[in-house]
Amino acid sequence: MTIYLQIIWLFLLALPIACVAWTVTHEEVFREPREYCVRRCKTGKSLPERKFFYLFTCEYCFSHYVTVLFLILTGYKLLMVDWRGYVIAGFALVWIANVYMSLFGLIRQDISKEKTEIKLMQENLPDDKAK
Repeated sequence: MTIYLQIIWLFLLALPIACVAWTVTHEEVFREPREYCVRRCKTGKSLPERKFFYLFTCEYCFSHYVTVLFLILTGYKLLMVDWRGYVIAGFALVWIANVYMSLFGLIRQDISKEKTEIKLMQENLPDDKAK
């Protein structure tokens, strides 16, 4: 695989990794299991137990495990054809996926801010019906 094709794969493969990691750690569909994990990572009796459950609440941490799964499914390697290619690909994919998630988080925050500002402006408009 040429380096150009490897780079294209890097940026494309990071998309579903970011999507899965974000969905599990932020979206409503996984709220109940995530809240359970939050409770267990705060009240767990042992350090390994608390850290295990924390993995499901942090998009950065969880993206490492999603990346390993995608590396197994695809066999993607970056720069080298042996096991080192998997290691390099893994860390590169995690980094790109987290850039995507950060950008997505900023976009969602901006959209939420705009919705709030619009709602406040609408509430402060004079009521035409009262005339």
